[in-house]
Amino acid sequence: MKNDFVLYGYFRSSAAFRARIALNLKGIKPELRFVHLLKDGGQQHTAEYKTLNPQELIPALVHDGQLITQSLAIMEYLDEIVPEPPILPKDALGRARVRELAYVVACDIHPVNNLRVGLYMKEKFAASDDDIARWHRHWIRIGFDALEKMLSLSKDTGLYCHGDAPTIADICLIPQRANARRVKLELDSWPTIARIEAHALEHPAFAAALPKNQPDAE
Repeated sequence: MKNDFVLYGYFRSSAAFRARIALNLKGIKPELRFVHLLKDGGQQHTAEYKTLNPQELIPALVHDGQLITQSLAIMEYLDEIVPEPPILPKDALGRARVRELAYVVACDIHPVNNLRVGLYMKEKFAASDDDIARWHRHWIRIGFDALEKMLSLSKDTGLYCHGDAPTIADICLIPQRANARRVKLELDSWPTIARIEAHALEHPAFAAALPKNQPDAE
C-alpha cells in the first residue's frame, strides 16, 4: 500500500497515543507532524491548524489528502482499509463488547480529564494543579472500577480485553493507564487491567507508541 499518511499528534496526548498504536498494528509508518499542546499558547490553536481541524484537537490523520479526526474514527477507518490484523472482532456481539469497553475510556473517562477541561477549571474556578489531579483521579478511578468488573467477570476476556489479540479496547485502555500514572493514581486495585496492560506492552506496536519513545518527547 502506498504510504500517504500524515499524523498530527503530541507525545503526551492519550488520543494521539491511540492513533499511534493502531497505525503500528496495521504496519503503517506515517509522516509525523507535531502539535505541542502547551507551547505558544497551544499550537493546536494556530490559524494553520484550525484550518486543518476546526475542533483544535489531536490527533488528526491525513490519508491521500483526506482528513480523519477523532481517534476512534481513525482506528475504525484504519481497520476498514487495512483489514489485517483486525482490531475489531468479526462477530457483531464481539464488536459491541469491544466498543463498549473502549467507550468507557474514550467517552466517559477521557473527555472530562483532557487538557482543555483542566485549563478551564484553572481559569474559571482557580483550581490548583493538585485540585485538577484529584479531579482526574476521581474519574479514572470510577472508570477503572467499572472496567475491572466488566473484564474480570467476562468469559470473553483473554490475554487482552477481548480474546487473545489486541482490539480498540486495548488501544484505548493502555494510554489511559499512562494518564493515570501521570496524575499519580495508585493502580493496585485493578489486577485484571494490570495483567492486560503488562501483556500489551510486550507487543512492539504498543511499546513503540509509548510517549517516551516519540521524537517530540520532552
